[in-house]
Amino acid sequence: MIRLLLVFLCSLTVFFDIIAQQDPLYSQYRFNQLAVNPGYTGSQEAICLTGVHRQQWEGIPGAPVTTVFSVSAPFTIPFRKPVGDDEIKFTEHGFGVVILNDQIGYERNISMGGSYAFRFSPRNAAGKLGIGVSGIFLNKQLDATWHPPFGGSAELDPAIPEPKERISSFDMGLGVFYSAPNIYMGLSATHLLEPSFYDNESYKLKRQYYAIAGSVLPLENPSWEFAPSLMWHSDFTNFNLAATMNFIYNKKIWGGLGYRLNDAIILMIGFDLFNGVKIGYAFDYTYTPLRTHFTAGGSHEIVVNYCFNLIRERVVKKYKSVRFL
Repeated sequence: MIRLLLVFLCSLTVFFDIIAQQDPLYSQYRFNQLAVNPGYTGSQEAICLTGVHRQQWEGIPGAPVTTVFSVSAPFTIPFRKPVGDDEIKFTEHGFGVVILNDQIGYERNISMGGSYAFRFSPRNAAGKLGIGVSGIFLNKQLDATWHPPFGGSAELDPAIPEPKERISSFDMGLGVFYSAPNIYMGLSATHLLEPSFYDNESYKLKRQYYAIAGSVLPLENPSWEFAPSLMWHSDFTNFNLAATMNFIYNKKIWGGLGYRLNDAIILMIGFDLFNGVKIGYAFDYTYTPLRTHFTAGGSHEIVVNYCFNLIRERVVKKYKSVRFL
């Protein structure tokens, strides 16, 4: 199944060019899938909090700066079987929240939304499938200073928005996510409603499509694991394709390389610090001509992830009594 998806993702690269950035880019996307796929909600079987901060193209004025925070939690709902069966069953669900702040040049994008996923085990499958939907409130703020060429006036051009504007809209997303012990894959779409901004139909959020797949493979040495992953992102006009591979040691330390087509080579390192707190860092070394404008060579991204359970298994402790020694 994973091979078929990988072949599908790679075949799409034949038809499209590199994507113009409308949604934020992520290098450590395997930790941040809730931001693009509501089907991922609750899939980690624990309450998980994730924070990502990305400084893209450092050294270029107005380059994107993105901060996103998400929380996801699974929950169950009890129900009874038909009459005559007193056994109580449970359906599995997930609920999540994503908050994003994205600054690009004169424009600031703030969004906050909730996601829900229904989760179940397909017949004859080793994992679980989540089908999710998200509702998102978007707010765009523009604080610009226009400098038209040849002494022209921005006020006379209806295609140019006002220097200071603020507008809000509602958007939705849809996704499916399958996870098994050593494999995961997801398909999703964001900006389903394609909202328009600045009273201009030509300026709208185009519908974006995502496909993410990955695996965690044990190696001959039981202390090591190999974790490859692939993300395809497109609006069916242009596309972005990124692949990463990490080596994990004792489930505590990981590091590896990634490649974003026609853009950058990615260096990654991360640690499991304590009690489930993970921190990762990625550096994107841009190899395109755009790199000549950087002061630090590329982009920086930090991710912090923490998962925990509210209900802990009770540990039975045994004590010896001196009376029966």
